Amino acid sequence: MYCLLKKEIREFFSTLTGYLVIVVFLAVTGLCLWVLPGVLNIPESGYAALDSLFYIAPWIFLFLVPAVTMRSFSEETKSGTIELLLTKPISEGQIISAKFLAAVLLVALALLPCVVYVVSVWQLGNPPGNLDTGATYGAFIGLLLLGGVYAAVGTFASSLTDNQVVAFITAAVLCFVFCEGFTALSEITASGTLQDVIAWCGIKQHYSSISRGVVDSRDLTYFLGVMALFLLLTRLKLQSRKWK
Repeated sequence: MYCLLKKEIREFFSTLTGYLVIVVFLAVTGLCLWVLPGVLNIPESGYAALDSLFYIAPWIFLFLVPAVTMRSFSEETKSGTIELLLTKPISEGQIISAKFLAAVLLVALALLPCVVYVVSVWQLGNPPGNLDTGATYGAFIGLLLLGGVYAAVGTFASSLTDNQVVAFITAAVLCFVFCEGFTALSEITASGTLQDVIAWCGIKQHYSSISRGVVDSRDLTYFLGVMALFLLLTRLKLQSRKWK
């Protein structure tokens, strides 16, 4: 598994994929937070806070993470190397885990340079250092977990088809449903227990909770559970190839 993980990471950075993901993420967030006028612009807001980053980042990941994962299995299927990979002395679970972890690592690498934003906002505070560090740390944890869910969804979508574009669109739609769909559905349903259950199924409620600095075990369980669900579905899809 470790060798496959290294191979996946090497492939990300032997092409432009890995570099583009990091550069695009930093370029878009940097422009929105510091250059372009609007409600997301930190200097214009007059508040030394990173709320704008944690608002816009999930939307950027909604497109970037599926772009990373779309080739995970679709390319292997199209080129015919998936059969060769499945004959190696490595289980389906290890293959899936390696591809999933490589995508999550790329998400983490994209988030790492954001420490520059933290230092900048820290210095802009009045007095300097007037920053809610608990909420900031929690929000970064939430972003990493959200990226993990997107990576798991993208890995599953890639296992469904040999077309990378179809895999990208499928993953983006599924991620959008989990990010906004359940919340929107809960708002148009009758109030009460059903509304709470539908909202709980979506990412937004759990991400918002962690972003406030409250790292609750229930939210962690949700994120890890959704990742496990889609990785399990991916494994079942790979195993179904043996039944044909």
